[in-house]
Amino acid sequence: FTFYFPRMAANEGDEATVSLVDVLEEDEELENEASAVLAGSDSEKCSYPEGYVKRQALYACSTCTPKGGQPAGVCLACSYKCHEGHDLFELYTKRNFRCDCGNGKFEEMRCKLYSDKDQLNTENKYSHNFFGLYCTCNRPYPDPEDPVEDEMIQCIVCEDWLHGRHLGCPVPECVELQEMVCESCMNNAPFLWTYATHLAGTHRDPIIHSDSLCSSMGILLTFSLLVKSNGVPGCKRRHQEMEGGSPSKAPSECRLKELGGTGTERAEFGAVFWPSAWRTKLCSCVSCKKSYDEAGMSFLLDESDTVLAYENKGKTTEQEQAGTAEGRDPLMSALNTLGRVQQLEIIHGYNDMKTELKDFLQRFAAEGKVVTPEDIRQFFEQQQNRKRRRANAGQYYCS
Repeated sequence: FTFYFPRMAANEGDEATVSLVDVLEEDEELENEASAVLAGSDSEKCSYPEGYVKRQALYACSTCTPKGGQPAGVCLACSYKCHEGHDLFELYTKRNFRCDCGNGKFEEMRCKLYSDKDQLNTENKYSHNFFGLYCTCNRPYPDPEDPVEDEMIQCIVCEDWLHGRHLGCPVPECVELQEMVCESCMNNAPFLWTYATHLAGTHRDPIIHSDSLCSSMGILLTFSLLVKSNGVPGCKRRHQEMEGGSPSKAPSECRLKELGGTGTERAEFGAVFWPSAWRTKLCSCVSCKKSYDEAGMSFLLDESDTVLAYENKGKTTEQEQAGTAEGRDPLMSALNTLGRVQQLEIIHGYNDMKTELKDFLQRFAAEGKVVTPEDIRQFFEQQQNRKRRRANAGQYYCS
């Protein structure tokens, strides 16, 4: 079936349509992505007692820590319990962060979930993201003053979001490239340029390994940057990582030196897009581990650091909860409180409505017509009228 949906048409006067299947699939994709992000974090308990959490969903409150003040981040639970109704920036996920809610950066405000906190979390790392600013252009997203429609892609090292046009290189489209490291982070760890020569290809012709090619193409997914106070959505593009093996064991020889001795070079500018499982090809000898430590990138050898690992954990947790939460479905919960006769009446009524809706939509499909919101409203109005007629016909009076 085709569902009427207002959209920017290619030509003036045209009315574009999207299929109902497209709408449902997009909705399911966004719901799954949001579930994967949020299910990996506890929505009831402040994460502070867990220390510097390896990865969690974070928020910045511009109401409590406005621009010009000290940057601070709060966990998922505190965003719900302590900052309800505030202006929040959704920061997606960040690594090795401890919840700041109610500490010395919040003046008189105290955390409602866990008040016994240090004044400062000295190991937390902050950026302009905590004030709702992104990219090398230091602009908000979405940006009402920017006429150019552009996606934003997250660097897996500094975790900032950059406009595609500000990466210093073309953004790959149909290439199985999963993670991005911005030029600044590449320069902070020069050894990555050596790996990029052999793993990531060149700007003009990125390497596509024959065993992966586009058959296992990675799609850069979007996520919404929500301003909770007014619900204004914005989309950013993030690299979805594909599953790879565990990081390889320490080699007897330094793999980095071997690659550097091949004489192959590439221009050292612009962001670099990496293929799936590229981290497993990094050398883990003693010397290289020291280089990772000095550059603050030891997490590159941690298989659980990736966003994919975090999301898979969230999905698993949600599935486990769904499997054990019998009766949590609102309809099933309601049915469980009713008697047997009432349950049967509701089930029969639901089946009747489903059959009638199917027949209703099939008429449009047979005639090739578009289903409009007005058609849907009329259908349910007819359902209500039939319900009233049945109710009136069922009234009996005793003399």
